[in-house]
Amino acid sequence: MDMLNPHCGIDRDSRGVVRLTICNAGKLNIVSSAVTNGVREGFEHLAADHSIRAVILAGESERSMIGGADIKEMADQAYADMYRGNFFARAHDRVAGFRKPIIAAVSGYALGGGCELAMLCDFIIASDTAKFGQPEINLGVAPGIGGSQRLTRAVGKAKAMDMCLTGRMMDAAEAERAGLVSRVVASDALLDEARAAAAKIAGQSILAVMANKELVNAAFETTLAQGVVFERRLFHSLFAFDDQKEGMAAFVEKRKPAFTGR
Repeated sequence: MDMLNPHCGIDRDSRGVVRLTICNAGKLNIVSSAVTNGVREGFEHLAADHSIRAVILAGESERSMIGGADIKEMADQAYADMYRGNFFARAHDRVAGFRKPIIAAVSGYALGGGCELAMLCDFIIASDTAKFGQPEINLGVAPGIGGSQRLTRAVGKAKAMDMCLTGRMMDAAEAERAGLVSRVVASDALLDEARAAAAKIAGQSILAVMANKELVNAAFETTLAQGVVFERRLFHSLFAFDDQKEGMAAFVEKRKPAFTGR
């Protein structure tokens, strides 16, 4: 693993699959401003590399993807400090705006900012040890990186309200039933499962992958009628690319397509 900075390591393979590891050893991967800046820098680095096809986001420990925020760092901050510094915003915006697919591989705790960071990814694969939560209520505050909004969209108002008001954690089985995670695997199979999913994505047309990501995300922002029109127009536009011609020709000829991203 190559360390881009003290809190972000990158490991990539020949298919364009990258594992970005969040590093904060010895602290259950607690989120500090240094950690969020490290993650932001990592995604900025990846965004500039056009050979990348998919990203796996994971913690360095099986005990925790991210165990929550660095409370000691925030405890004495005043409103003016938080507002002026726009706490967490730059990392949030960089991950949210990343155009390639991001798979969160969650093992152990994903609490507070950890749960929010996982929900910023395109889908979550969880180990059977994973636990999700937004326990900010226990500190007299609320989620601050989109937790109240994305959790509600993922699991519905009732469960989101329950978790935000009581601070309770949701285990992997409940998270899968509720729609927060896409699949649950044994902890020792988590990274292999994430790599297999990322490799499958990497083998597709990157143009179609990016279009599909944009379409699914648009479903949260538009009406059904507007979303269907947007989908239809984007579907039509994909016929401008060589990859569409190659994909359909390969299907007719019963062979594997060789996509070029053009």
